[in-house]
Amino acid sequence: MNINIRIKSLAILVILPFALFAQTPKKRPANLPLDPAVRTGRLANGFTYYIRHNEEPKNRVIFYLANKVGSILETDDQRGLAHFMEHMSFNGTKHFPKNELVNYLQKSGVRFGADLNAYTSFDETVYQLPLPSDNPELLQNGLQIMRDWAQDATLDPIEIDKERGVVLEEKRLGKGASDRMRQVYFPLILNHSRYADRLPIGVDTVLDNFKSATIKSFYQDWYRPDLQALIIVGDINVDEMEKEVKSKFSDLKNPEKEKPRTTYTVSLTGKNQFISVTDKENRVTSAEMLIKHPEPELRSATDYRNFIIRSLFNEMLSARYAELTRQADPPFISGGAAVTNFLNSLDIYSARVAAKPGELEKGLKAVWRETVRVNRFGFTEPELERAKKNYLSLIEFSFKQKDKTPSNRYVNEYLQYFLKGTAAPGIDEEYRLTQSDLQAITVADINAVCKEYIKPVDRDVLITAPEKEKANLPNQSTVENWLTQVEAESIQPYKDETSKLPFFSHEPVAGKIIKQESDEVLHITTLTLSNGVKVVLKPTDFDSNQVLFNAFAPGGSSLYSDADFQSANYAAALTGIGGVGNYNTSELEKYLSGKQASVGLGISERYELISGGSATNDMETMLQLAYARFTEPRLDKGVADGFINRNKAGLANRANDPNSVFADTVNTVLYQGNVRRTGPSVAKLDQINLDRAFEIYKERFADASNFTFVFIGNFKIEETKPLIEKYLGGLPSTYKGENYKDLGIRSPRGKIEKTVYKGTEPKATVDLIFSGAFDYSAAEKIQLDALKEVLQIRLLERLREDESGVYSPRVSESVIKYPHDARYSFNISFGCSPKNVEKLIASALDEVNKLKTSGPPQVNVDKYKAEDQRTRETDLKSNIWWMSYLMDNLENQDDLHELGTYDSDVAKVSPASLKIIAEKYLSGENYIKLVLMPDHKN
Repeated sequence: MNINIRIKSLAILVILPFALFAQTPKKRPANLPLDPAVRTGRLANGFTYYIRHNEEPKNRVIFYLANKVGSILETDDQRGLAHFMEHMSFNGTKHFPKNELVNYLQKSGVRFGADLNAYTSFDETVYQLPLPSDNPELLQNGLQIMRDWAQDATLDPIEIDKERGVVLEEKRLGKGASDRMRQVYFPLILNHSRYADRLPIGVDTVLDNFKSATIKSFYQDWYRPDLQALIIVGDINVDEMEKEVKSKFSDLKNPEKEKPRTTYTVSLTGKNQFISVTDKENRVTSAEMLIKHPEPELRSATDYRNFIIRSLFNEMLSARYAELTRQADPPFISGGAAVTNFLNSLDIYSARVAAKPGELEKGLKAVWRETVRVNRFGFTEPELERAKKNYLSLIEFSFKQKDKTPSNRYVNEYLQYFLKGTAAPGIDEEYRLTQSDLQAITVADINAVCKEYIKPVDRDVLITAPEKEKANLPNQSTVENWLTQVEAESIQPYKDETSKLPFFSHEPVAGKIIKQESDEVLHITTLTLSNGVKVVLKPTDFDSNQVLFNAFAPGGSSLYSDADFQSANYAAALTGIGGVGNYNTSELEKYLSGKQASVGLGISERYELISGGSATNDMETMLQLAYARFTEPRLDKGVADGFINRNKAGLANRANDPNSVFADTVNTVLYQGNVRRTGPSVAKLDQINLDRAFEIYKERFADASNFTFVFIGNFKIEETKPLIEKYLGGLPSTYKGENYKDLGIRSPRGKIEKTVYKGTEPKATVDLIFSGAFDYSAAEKIQLDALKEVLQIRLLERLREDESGVYSPRVSESVIKYPHDARYSFNISFGCSPKNVEKLIASALDEVNKLKTSGPPQVNVDKYKAEDQRTRETDLKSNIWWMSYLMDNLENQDDLHELGTYDSDVAKVSPASLKIIAEKYLSGENYIKLVLMPDHKN
């Protein structure tokens, strides 16, 4: 359950199918038809449904109940109750009283939070329930749950009072610098509209004091069939499901005195506004120029063409800012601009900069200069052609994958269709429209976006900064003068630089496959190449158009001294940003236009690593990139210096942030201050020597003989062999036989308690850590994982449901086999009120003691097994899961066939076995208690 404010920032800009963009024509063209593969209908009471058969994943179905009901509809005495109502739907309905709904679903293998969930935003509340569809009783009950959520929540006053603490703890988790600053600037950038004072989380005065009658009034007014839709996508019989929906939902009633569902907007004033906000815990000085526009619709083919235009515009603009960031002396930490949807009624052109300390003017001008450049001169034909290739490649990738499209993607499309009327015609129609529109789009079409969106009115300037910078911040007049100065500059058109040189300086000399082994149980083939490289191949049909690879070799930064550690730690990142062979990074990106292939690499403490992914047809390109990363790395010292300087600037005010300080303390305590495990700092970045970093990179990737590659995806082994021989068989080998070193880094023995005092908000963070030696085996790992899950279930029940003291307690565990004797870490963490820290720690430890003395209740063991079984069923059809499994077992030199005993090992999990495991690993012999508390001096 969560809050969804649904405001997008440039930091997380994602181009999704049918993002909202269009110019509203004088006469609306016809809407695109809904995807014909979905069954839709509207009952007499106004209730809408969408039902689609889809077998990805097999034997699964996803239910969504969408309500056009959010915090925007709250009265003053209901602020926060739309979200509170979402919580109450999990705390008692007609057929599932109190907490029985969560209890029942957990027994059926549905995880609370991970599977069963919901969100509330300004304008909607949406519930999600993924279920196995091969159990008729569970399927029926799933439909009953949706019916109960629609109109049969019980809203028991006792349960309401219990849930107050949970919601207030959720609210507490969001407190901090960002929240405090948002409270100041939201009214201005939202033009003092209703949205500005209807944040979904609500206000304490209401959450603490509202009467049960108030939330019942909200529920009865707004949870009604004419504002609701049920979306069902999965491995189900559509005809039968439609009959059930009509039977169960036709008796929903609209209120006799129905309140109108007002559509709220943010009215544009034609004025420009300015605000600067500071906070002592804020880390970076940032500025954002937001130019507001009414949100357009996306319903017709014309709208879709305009969507493509905006997508191309954003991609080309993003590429320009990326080049600016990669300069030898980048003018900011980060910067960018785009046209995007901001809020339900707003589109914006947003130009954003995170400035280096003391360089706000320089950074802001640099960002605005690129905006002026593109507005003045537009884009070039080569830029547009590359963007078209990339766009067409993405839509073709989706089209080829259409038979493997996961159900949740369809659900999200139909959700937006119901909530906003956003077209959802299906991938066949999208592909047809793209092929029809794309080639006819011109540079003039793209440049028209600039002229429309980059305008001198309805522009807000927002500056956020650390409090210590307050005296140095500009006022509105100064910022407007900066922008005017940029606009008066003699700016030159963008120069599009590409390389005409061949990709490789030297073509690889192919090796040979000297050994081939087949495993009929795991359906894998292992090749040994003449240069010593081992290649594990697992063809699958889980995705129609995907190939993944990961590779490792033992060594890593453990082979280097502490004096060289920072150079080794950053060697892969600094070399990677230099490009490969004859191409710098910008030229490489342009070279790869229209190809779905990428390769990344790294150097960890124990391994040198390389990984990648591609569309099936671009597998050779992926292998070419891998070969180039080994044999033709580039170090661009200017770009590398710029990378280091940007990272230094980002760390300058790290000590302002309580969470960063606490995380650094946790690492310092856990690893006894070892320099290789403590947090980042400017001083550490100063230790990097670029020449040494490049030398280390070349050393790590000079010997391929101890590398193991794992390929998983949709490929044919015989067709792949020649590519493997050429690009992997052609890698250099020196046969040094290196291995990683044991650096002696261990978690401390004994009991340690430490409290960090940092921050102004009344919020605390607790970490409880058990650690020590581990009796490593596949069965023992399963027992420890089961212990984690049953304790997670119990802490959720006690700390959240019974004591209302936390929002989401978390239990985690990890096991490390090498480079020393196997060890484990078992963590309990939660956030809470400072006054409740010791009480909740005592409750958590009491549950730990119950595990040691009595073991867990059988019902919680059964829940673990049900959840594990259902999760494993889908995992075994996932390329990503198989990659993780094979890589973990290969790195740890474990038996690849331990999967064959998995079910029998899980069957051995019992209250008695977990009691033994708890006694063994939660003894408290090695126990660390770390707490973050607010600084009393603030």
